[in-house]
This record gives sequence, structure tokens and C-alpha cells, in this order.
Amino acid sequence: MNREPVLTKKDLRKAAWRWIPMAVNTYTYQYQQAGSVVFALGPSLRKIYPNDEEYIEALNNHFNYFNAHPWLAPLILGAALAMEDEGGIETKAAVQSFKIGLMGPLAGIGDSLIWVLYPTIVGSITGYMALEGNVAGALIWIALNIMFWFVRMKLMEFGYNSGTKIISKLGDKINLLTETMSILGLVVAGALIPSVVKITTPLKFTSGESVTEIQSILDQIFPFLLPVLATILSYKLIKSGKVSVTVLILIIVALSMLCAALGILA
Repeated sequence: MNREPVLTKKDLRKAAWRWIPMAVNTYTYQYQQAGSVVFALGPSLRKIYPNDEEYIEALNNHFNYFNAHPWLAPLILGAALAMEDEGGIETKAAVQSFKIGLMGPLAGIGDSLIWVLYPTIVGSITGYMALEGNVAGALIWIALNIMFWFVRMKLMEFGYNSGTKIISKLGDKINLLTETMSILGLVVAGALIPSVVKITTPLKFTSGESVTEIQSILDQIFPFLLPVLATILSYKLIKSGKVSVTVLILIIVALSMLCAALGILA
């Protein structure tokens, strides 16, 4: 049975403020982001459930496996709050099913759009500006991230106001959007390899008075061959799961220093 909602915009903003800095800070392999969900929604749930037993039951219900993209998760959490605010503790099974149903698709969209597309395009442009000594590059990057902070705040309110209508609005389009963004992200990342990854070789082949630069031969066979090969190798190592990103970075730094010292790469 529906009841009169008790949450206000202030409550939703508080939940968003608690979620954003803590989204992955309580991450565990068993529950993943569940601890952060409980921390973020706790005050709102306390207001929805003044009865201690119902409040504890609601907290325990949210302390189940949850893993979605940190930036888009407020959509799910806001909608979950709307369901509980209207239906009470009787909706706990539906709330959990709702969270499970949307966390995967939104994680796919977020990973493709936010973790790949946004930093690859915007980060490359602003980073290149900064490397050229243009302070606007750093300022643009900071300004955009501040802007997205407020967008994430609004997503909690949007999720609450939309409630379960999110499912009916998106439906099967979520999978299509996820696949489209994944393809777009990969295409953009591949296209940026020549401008982001800088690898050349100063080696030369001498035969009598004839001197041939190996780099020029490689460019004739396959332009930017060395950056492409380095990117493919890095991707394969990460995908294998045997090498972490941190270890790979250290390997790249060490190899770069060694090859530069030996005059193999520039």
C-alpha cells in the first residue's frame, strides 16, 4: 500500500553527498559497494523507517552485493529510495531486484562513456594543452570535473523523481546503448594512439656510404607501428589478468629508460 513520501530534496542531496566521496571506499570482494550504499542511504532510510526493526531490516537489505558505476549509481539509489518511500518495507524484495537489474547495464554504460570516452578525449586534449604550457588545459579539466560533481548530485534527485519509470523508459535500449558506447570508446581510443603514444627509434642501417633510417622504413610499411604494437601488448597484458595496471606502468617506465639509454628508442 502506498503512503505519503517523507523525503525532501535536502535528504536526497545529503544522500548524494555521502555517496560521491565514499562510492568505492568501502569496497569488498564479497559485497563490493554495499557498505557505501548503506552509508549513503542510512539517514534517508532512518527518516522513512522511524521504527527500529524496519530500519535495521532495510539497512540489511541494502547491505547485499551491489556494484555499479560510481557516477551513475545515484540513478539507481535515488529510484530505490523512491520505491521505499512510497511502499515501505514491503518493497524490499522489489528494491533489491531493481538494483540488481540496473547495476550491470549502467556499469557498462559508465565504463564505456565515462571511464573510456571522457578521459580519453577530454583528458588527451587538456593534457596536451598542459604539456604545451597552456594553463587553460588544467583549468578546463578541473572545471569539467567540478561540473560533473553537481551532475552526479542531480542524478540522485532524477532517480528519485523517475522511480521505477527508469526501467520502462530505457528497457532494451540499455543494452544497445552499452554496445554502442563500447564501440565508440574503442574507436576513439585507437584513433588517439598516434597522438598520445610517442615511440620512435633512432637506429640506422649503414651500408657503405648509404645510411637508412629504420624509422622511415617502418613508417612506409605501417605508420606509427611501434606505438600500435606497444598499445596492443599493454592491452594483452592487462586483459590476461597476470599484470596489474600499476605493475605495467612501472615496466613501461623501466623499459623506456633502458631503451633510451641504449639508444634503441626515442
